[in-house]
Amino acid sequence: MLERLVREHGPLELFQSGGCCDGSTPICLLAGELQIGIHDILLGEVAGVPLYIDAELYRRWKEPSFTLDVGSGAPEGFSIGLPDAHLVTRTRTPTAAGAG
Repeated sequence: MLERLVREHGPLELFQSGGCCDGSTPICLLAGELQIGIHDILLGEVAGVPLYIDAELYRRWKEPSFTLDVGSGAPEGFSIGLPDAHLVTRTRTPTAAGAG
């Protein structure tokens, strides 16, 4: 999906949202549309598209692991997507040793 979006729109960036507007979905924007802040950290790249998150949010969420996935239906808000699909993140928060 990201490769298709890059072909259609050009370079993109992803920002993991913290629960405002679109819930906690990643927001897909044109590269440079949202300025990277000094408190944003790069989690990695998917299909050459960087994924950022606010460092404090990442810390508060206890440094979760993210899996980028595709959900059905158009994206909400101002995120770039397809008419019938949008990006979602699945998370796994680390647990304390021995916690069940």
